[in-house]
Amino acid sequence: MNELTLAPQNTALLPADPAASPFKIVVDPAMRTRLCNALIALIENHDRELARHFSEGRLALDSYKEYIEIFASSLKQTMESREGVDYLLRACGFEVKSDEINLQPETRWKE
Repeated sequence: MNELTLAPQNTALLPADPAASPFKIVVDPAMRTRLCNALIALIENHDRELARHFSEGRLALDSYKEYIEIFASSLKQTMESREGVDYLLRACGFEVKSDEINLQPETRWKE
């Protein structure tokens, strides 16, 4: 399994802009690019599948609002599944057994 490359914890690396993403500084840029590309591919796949279901008459849509709600729900279901997380891990170069995927990781905030 690949190891995530993190920058040293050095307050000098903190972004001057408080709204800037710390992941752009802390997470290896190549890993971040792979993850972004995997997410874009996942979004494109969900969009194609919803469009296919709609064109085949299996999905009713009354508005863009409803489409976005269904789209978000579909993505959420995927990301809450082992298959969805496994897809992202593999797209980023990790080989992890399905039963080792933590679907409820702890976010450890530092004070």
